[in-house]
Amino acid sequence: MGLLDGKVAIVTGAGRGLGREEALALARHGAKVIVNDVGASLTGEGHDDSPAAEVVRTITAAGGTAVVNGEDIGDWEGARRTVAQAYDQFGRLDVLVNNAGVLRDRMSFNMSEDEFDLVMRVHAKGHFAMTRHACERWRDAAKRTGSVYGRIVNTSSEAGLIGSAGNANYAMAKAAIAALTVSVAREMGKYGVRANFIAPRARTRMTLSMPNHAMFDEPESGFDTFHPAWPAELVAFLASEHVDFNGQGFIVWGGQVALVQGWHIVSQITKDGAAITAEELVQRKDELFANAPREPGYM
Repeated sequence: MGLLDGKVAIVTGAGRGLGREEALALARHGAKVIVNDVGASLTGEGHDDSPAAEVVRTITAAGGTAVVNGEDIGDWEGARRTVAQAYDQFGRLDVLVNNAGVLRDRMSFNMSEDEFDLVMRVHAKGHFAMTRHACERWRDAAKRTGSVYGRIVNTSSEAGLIGSAGNANYAMAKAAIAALTVSVAREMGKYGVRANFIAPRARTRMTLSMPNHAMFDEPESGFDTFHPAWPAELVAFLASEHVDFNGQGFIVWGGQVALVQGWHIVSQITKDGAAITAEELVQRKDELFANAPREPGYM
């Protein structure tokens, strides 16, 4: 018995890298998988169905079930059609893994509007559009039956959790995905849906394009810490019936899985019966930061 026997899953951006490994892992654990990928370049140009088709061939050769989907999930109707395909071909949807993304890295003072818009469209809107259409189906089913089986696994990033110089568009989108996950968990938990996110460290086209890409290179020997198959195992777990938590985030790489939680109060100043003025804040700023670093990037 696999963790996901009888389940139907969609994985977006599943033609390469982390999404490919996620699709393979879900299939290995028993799920039928819709392999979504437009086959675009890292920066979002072009369309090629062959990466998704290769993943489908790999799954079916191993005895699994998978089909290709070439929709643009950043398009509202494309996302709707992708969700509809699960119901049209398999009669249900149980698991949604949002992974698709692009990069247009630039320092904030050099970034163009198009570079900003594209990254937000694919990451943030793509995650939301897929989630929205899946949740509509699940809510309608829960109104008829009382509860459904629904699992959403979103892909955030440490760039979104602590900030990142040189790709503010990407960091913004990934922070939005973390917030989306918590919001949807609160909305959909009562229907039986569980929404959680991962922030993976893995060797992908994205990480190999980064200035510090050498750390992700495949080692000559020994354990391959940043192989994208390792985060995919966490995704398979988060897609399973064993997940009784909701709205949580995990940094994952190699042999490490770390639970992360959001912004929280680390220190506080008070004044009875009146607001604290700007002049008083000048006098009390050291008190406010007594237990906290003053550098950016802390949650």
